[in-house]
Amino acid sequence: MGRCRPEAGRPDLAGRMSRIAYVAGQYLPHRRAAVHIEDRGYQFADGAYEVIAVIGGQLVDEERHLKRLKRSLAELRIAPPMADSSLKMVIREVVRRNGVDTGIVYLQATRGVAPREHAFPKAAKPTLVVTSRRVRPPDPRLGQEGIAVITIPDIRWQRCDIKSVALVANVLGKQQAKEAGAYEAWQVDRDGQVTEGTSTNAWIVTPDNTVVTRAADTAILNGVTRDAVLDIIERAGYRLVERPFTVAEAKAAREAFLTSTTADLLPVVRIDEAAVGEGKPGPLSRELRAAYFAHAAAAP
Repeated sequence: MGRCRPEAGRPDLAGRMSRIAYVAGQYLPHRRAAVHIEDRGYQFADGAYEVIAVIGGQLVDEERHLKRLKRSLAELRIAPPMADSSLKMVIREVVRRNGVDTGIVYLQATRGVAPREHAFPKAAKPTLVVTSRRVRPPDPRLGQEGIAVITIPDIRWQRCDIKSVALVANVLGKQQAKEAGAYEAWQVDRDGQVTEGTSTNAWIVTPDNTVVTRAADTAILNGVTRDAVLDIIERAGYRLVERPFTVAEAKAAREAFLTSTTADLLPVVRIDEAAVGEGKPGPLSRELRAAYFAHAAAAP
């Protein structure tokens, strides 16, 4: 892991705990944490990342997140920055030093520092950055009242299954949703079918009470919360079909919802100003949301 400076989080002048980041083998005050200007993550978005939820001091679905990180890095042909056992130690130390009880851990691994050239460098050491901060969970009213989404053209590259740090299209879409007064934007491919949100997976419940979500191919990122909800659906015996669905089908659905690590499971009650179902969270969405909370609370 490299030498780690023993700079544990300590109170700043305002009496608050100073934030600590792990950068390439060192624990550093957040204000001093930096990567090299020729890091390929900065110059090419040549890297992958994960966000892990922390609830009650426990990491939610950590193994699934680390498995997805390893897959993303393998698809990009970037070597893991360290063994999983060492990475888990770093994650927990960053959480501890930042005093995070409810919040997130952010991990980013890039191909490393090398002279700027598009082709892979012959030798570069991956750069690992780990940060953690306190984050309030979504406003409970969002789960009780539901949220709105808009639909936008999916202008991203064709390997959306890799959790790459190249997120400019997602940033533009999220801003468009914010300006429209919506929580999220669902991206739509050239065939008029919903792929996923800018930072969430998309789901609908059909009039015959079948749960539908797009299969995890190269068009979407296989969300960790998505996988957890799939497990809940299977255990509960609900009908499930993994297939694309159109915007029209979503607007005509009985219910709709979205999932992600930071948003958990939120009912969608409006799409492009059209009410979904009765315009309020449906019973299946509420049941799945409660089941997901129970899953998260049981994190080891």
